[in-house]
Amino acid sequence: MARKAPNRPSRQSSSVPAADPDAQPGPAALDRYDIAILRALQADARLTNLELAERIGLSAAPTWRRVRRLEEQGYITGYRAEIDRRKVGLGVLAFVRMDAERNNAAATRALEDAIRRLPEVVACHYISGAGTFELHVMATDLDAYSRLAMDTLLKLPNVKDLHTSFSLGEVKSGGALPLQHLDDR
Repeated sequence: MARKAPNRPSRQSSSVPAADPDAQPGPAALDRYDIAILRALQADARLTNLELAERIGLSAAPTWRRVRRLEEQGYITGYRAEIDRRKVGLGVLAFVRMDAERNNAAATRALEDAIRRLPEVVACHYISGAGTFELHVMATDLDAYSRLAMDTLLKLPNVKDLHTSFSLGEVKSGGALPLQHLDDR
């Protein structure tokens, strides 16, 4: 188990284990300090516990306890670095609408499991309307995306068709969650 730096909120690179989703309290359980913690950590997850405490107006010990509680209750699911995809050679961002052949539980689970194993797929959502899934796929270039689509995506279990759109430029990416609806507390 990785050691946690003293005087910092937990810095796990993977997901923080969440409590049972059915037992998680909703937004009503958050007070102004919890909301301030969420805002501050979204803006800069590298804050030390002392810096975080100063920003939200509490002392270090209760701030640390609140961060731990927010992690345990599943409000904070992890900490990660934002990486410029272009600087690491991922020049193509594709939005792929994937149509499933059959919509039954076993076939859908098999397709979901296969999608989860693909590192090029950085996000996947069930969608309404035409199609079953919307994938966000990264590749080094158009040739690499084409190979991935033909050799991997179209061969996944239960896939009927793919429809791809390419990002021509990012207007906004990796933004913090909007929390203003919690401000009336």
